[in-house]
Amino acid sequence: MIDINKEIKLAMLSKDNVRLLSLRAIKAAFMMAETEKGADDLTVEGQLKIIQKQVKQRKDAAAIYHEQGRADLFEDEMAQVAVLESFLPKQMSEKEIEDVVKRIIANLKAISMEDMGKVMAVATKQMSGQADGKVIAAKVRQLLT
Repeated sequence: MIDINKEIKLAMLSKDNVRLLSLRAIKAAFMMAETEKGADDLTVEGQLKIIQKQVKQRKDAAAIYHEQGRADLFEDEMAQVAVLESFLPKQMSEKEIEDVVKRIIANLKAISMEDMGKVMAVATKQMSGQADGKVIAAKVRQLLT
């Protein structure tokens, strides 16, 4: 499990404001997840999902800022993305994703787009935290057509 309080303390001591802001956002998201109705203790997988969600939010915001010509805000968001991604496992390359998807398709004997749901269920579970769902879906779609 990520010791977020220790990381926040280190960021404070090093006066790294971008890291501190990112870590506080993670801590707030962790606390929200822990206090949701019916929520259990947060697992490592749960933490990774929350961080992935934070990364996606930051990337979406950065894209909007970039479109609007707000370079200052774009750079802030991308700096936070870099901090958040340091807590995620190494992302798989497209070639690695393609190899895994091909293996899953062979194991499931999938032959058409009708089997995409079955393949996606196994693929997203197997590559959870290591690949973006959109990239996985694109590869599955490409290989099944």
